Amino acid sequence: MTAAAHKRRVTILGSTGSVGCNTVELVEADRDAYEVEALVARNNVARLAEQARRLDAKFAVIADDRQYRALKEALAGTGIAAAAGQAAVVEAAARPADWVMAAIVGAAGLAPTLEAVRRGAMVALANKEVLVCAGALVKAEATRHGAQLLPVDSEHNAVFQVFDFEQTKTIERIVLTASGGPFRERPREAMRDVTPEQAVAHPNWRMGAKISVDSATMMNKGLEVIEAHHLFGLSSRQIEVVVHPQSVVHGLVYYSDGSVLAQLGSPDMRTPIANALGWPRRIPAPSPRLDLAKLARLTFETPDPARFPALRLARAAMEAGGGAPCVLNAANEVAVEAFLDRRIGFLEIAEIVERTLALLPGRRIDALDDVYALDGEVRAAASGFVASRATPNAPRAAAV
Repeated sequence: MTAAAHKRRVTILGSTGSVGCNTVELVEADRDAYEVEALVARNNVARLAEQARRLDAKFAVIADDRQYRALKEALAGTGIAAAAGQAAVVEAAARPADWVMAAIVGAAGLAPTLEAVRRGAMVALANKEVLVCAGALVKAEATRHGAQLLPVDSEHNAVFQVFDFEQTKTIERIVLTASGGPFRERPREAMRDVTPEQAVAHPNWRMGAKISVDSATMMNKGLEVIEAHHLFGLSSRQIEVVVHPQSVVHGLVYYSDGSVLAQLGSPDMRTPIANALGWPRRIPAPSPRLDLAKLARLTFETPDPARFPALRLARAAMEAGGGAPCVLNAANEVAVEAFLDRRIGFLEIAEIVERTLALLPGRRIDALDDVYALDGEVRAAASGFVASRATPNAPRAAAV
């Protein structure tokens, strides 16, 4: 794949975040195989401009339109086109890339991801909100336009690698593994006084503050159950979660003949990103290689539903369908933000999500405007619940 005519044309939406930077690293490791069409970042002009220069991107976009001048100046004389604002982010997704990394966090990633899907591109999904909030819509558009959805979450990518799409009727169930986070063995009442610093101290993965808190509550696994439902067309009873503290086995598929296929790897996001970037080929990645003899033991256990009510809430939202998963996601984002700001306690995160779900069970989702409208309504309601019990305190924990 060295001839220019066979280069894979790549766009990275969210290039300056953790997933984006890992994707840039893999693209840069084999410049003969890839041509970079567009890079998009939220507000990190310096890193975006540096990436665009290094990768000779054709188009660079900063979502914060107040930083357009800074980006323009940083790219002066390079021939790289610069743009800013949400419309430009969608424009970047609309440009003719074969493969698009969708790694823009939150609702801001919905419109550009759907734009790439409607072009029929290969879309690597690293944004949970896309399938959690608009899964049925995105899957329908992918089918209509011939787009290929490639999961990047380590658990979904693991299942994707061992899932026989040609014989789906032979699949009994899948298993998503969870590290259990930092409070896997802590009694529920002992979690009441957990601090943001303790919650973001993930034992295996280095992640941002929000996703680290989601791991500690296991809401991240609940959201992943919803994603798996859309990605693999499975019911709730066919999607299990098992706590696996070593984070070596990332996903398993159970077949009707008694076979269980599992994907293993070091806890390094470059592995699933490389799998998606090279698909259907396999490409090199610098992830640490497993030494099973050195590991010596792998353990598994059932998650405690009393300690982790977020799993129950996520399954209930998925089974309710419609806009209920969108309610779950938005309410959780508000509650996690309040916890990181020390306005509510750790156990109150799930309590606020549950109260919001009861108040706003969701509605039909037929278009992105439905998602945005419901998302705004949910955030207002969840913020009201936060305000009713919040106590001002110290500054929030820093991202890790």
